[in-house]
Amino acid sequence: MYTEQQIKEQRKAKIISKIITYSFLTIMALVILIPFYWMIITSLKSAVEIEQFPPTLFPRQIVAYNYVEALERANLLRYFANTLIVSGFSTLFGTFFSIFVAYALSRLQFKGKEIIFTILLATMMIPGEMMVITNYITVSNFGWVDSGFGSRVTNGPYYAMIFPFMISIFHIYLLRQTFKQVPNELYYAAKVDGTSDWKYLWKVMVPLAKPSIITIIILKLMGAWNSYIWPNLVASENYRLITNGLRAAFSNSDTGRTEFQLQMAATVMVTLPLFIVFIFFRKYIMRGVSRSGIKG
Repeated sequence: MYTEQQIKEQRKAKIISKIITYSFLTIMALVILIPFYWMIITSLKSAVEIEQFPPTLFPRQIVAYNYVEALERANLLRYFANTLIVSGFSTLFGTFFSIFVAYALSRLQFKGKEIIFTILLATMMIPGEMMVITNYITVSNFGWVDSGFGSRVTNGPYYAMIFPFMISIFHIYLLRQTFKQVPNELYYAAKVDGTSDWKYLWKVMVPLAKPSIITIIILKLMGAWNSYIWPNLVASENYRLITNGLRAAFSNSDTGRTEFQLQMAATVMVTLPLFIVFIFFRKYIMRGVSRSGIKG
């Protein structure tokens, strides 16, 4: 039995622990939210107010026209279209490829399966930056690179941005772990009924792995949406993605200064779609990761 003094000390310790925990979480939330808040209020300020010191914590006069001017100045609609094309095709083909490879590595029996899977996992240890030069040489030989004078292949920059990074070993691993959690008895029962592997994949495995597949689609879209270095290397102005447009579209050629109010307005418009996607599909991301057995 605990004495009254011990019970009071335990309660006091719990209260102190909660205060420390919630204080830490509050500080970290502020660290994350303050840049977003600053981005939004900057997008609503005038150029004169941005240059004032000390900076204001809220716009003295809300200038919503910054968003309209940002669209016109940066040609964001063109960049949005390029980003949708690249992210759409890379996500579509990459997801189908991940499903096929993950199913083969989890259900089909063939010699060297474990060796192939080990080699695929080993490639995850190689930083992506190490493959930039070899990939650039490859797409250059195919005539896909557009350095400003046009590419030898029509719409070559699209191919250069889609194919080299279309396949993700992490997505294959994620789906393989999900497929392996499906009981073998279900597969054997389907084979007894005369179900082909193709039909079993699309009628049984894919519906059961829906959370993981949705997770892959979201991660793939976000990766293509946020890519910067590679599109900057292989694409000219007409083919660049939204992140490249944000970087150089708002520099005033007369003064050499960056018009931050327009740049932040464009950044808000670019960030908003990803934010909405994450809000509505976050439960699928959490469910997909938990079903795959990955702990982090």
